[in-house]
Amino acid sequence: MAAGSPSVFLLMVNGQVESAQFPEFDNLYCKYCFVYGQDWAPTAGLEEGISQITSKSRDACQALVWNFPIDITFKSTNPFGWPQIVLSVYGPDVFGNDVVRGYGAVHVPFSPGRHKRTIPMFVPESTSKLQKFTSWFMGRRPEYTDPKVVAQGEGREVTRVRSQGFVTLLFNVVTKDMRKLGYSSRPADTQSDPGPSLPQGTPG
Repeated sequence: MAAGSPSVFLLMVNGQVESAQFPEFDNLYCKYCFVYGQDWAPTAGLEEGISQITSKSRDACQALVWNFPIDITFKSTNPFGWPQIVLSVYGPDVFGNDVVRGYGAVHVPFSPGRHKRTIPMFVPESTSKLQKFTSWFMGRRPEYTDPKVVAQGEGREVTRVRSQGFVTLLFNVVTKDMRKLGYSSRPADTQSDPGPSLPQGTPG
């Protein structure tokens, strides 16, 4: 019996980076990447992607619509380090330089099914008015050299940031063999993040 039991479980995720709200900006594009623990490995799909540039819709909500697909499958032996998706949104400044307009991250939902998430985005801020003016004048805004730090937390407490915009994602989540390995995800409201209660110790 033991020889036939699974040694890993699978997490299959597809969906899309649907849209964004950035009232002050237009002509934006989005990058995504996944961050996950050392016990996890992607087995199919793409770990990162970059969308097309989109303009605001002409209706009252003025949404920036990408509908950019996400599709990836992970295998793991341990829920610790449950995958997160990190988003970075970019667009032109007044000088035509591409600058970051927002960073954000969210865990892939723990429970199977269809989920919608709206992620608040933020940007790093210069620590002084002089730095602010210099970065504006030179067209070089503060940004992270590696966006994955957004999901990791180390050193984030010393970074000055400002909230800016929202991005909406749709997830379709399927898991396989989790129950056979002794893990079970509780049913959760698909409109709210169930939080890291399934994998105890998962970074939040």
